[in-house]
Amino acid sequence: MGLEGTLLNLMGIVVSEASPERVVATMPVKGNTQPYGLLHGGASCVLAESLGSIGSALHAASYGKVPVGVDINATHHRAVREGTVTGVATPIYLGRTTTSYEVVITDDRDKRVCTARITCQLIQAPPGS
Repeated sequence: MGLEGTLLNLMGIVVSEASPERVVATMPVKGNTQPYGLLHGGASCVLAESLGSIGSALHAASYGKVPVGVDINATHHRAVREGTVTGVATPIYLGRTTTSYEVVITDDRDKRVCTARITCQLIQAPPGS
């Protein structure tokens, strides 16, 4: 999966593990902060949606489908000012038409920063994809 020119690439997200059952990636805090120097909540959502979408895509491929995000929610538990955060996505539900993943984001001390849930609808892959 090519990440060049994607939002993941621009935000420094590095995927280290990817399967329908588990997706893991890291993201630097630096460059992904809001004006007060804290990790931006939207950056956490981008990380969560990306991981859930990757897992969904790997699952959907067996049906000749692709995922499109239809819902995401996130609870931000603690602030992070520096270092790297790690996201781990695990499936809540893997179906033929929808998937849902829980994504837990932790800091360098393994403290939970954010818990998110993403749901994707699985649609027929467009021609040529």
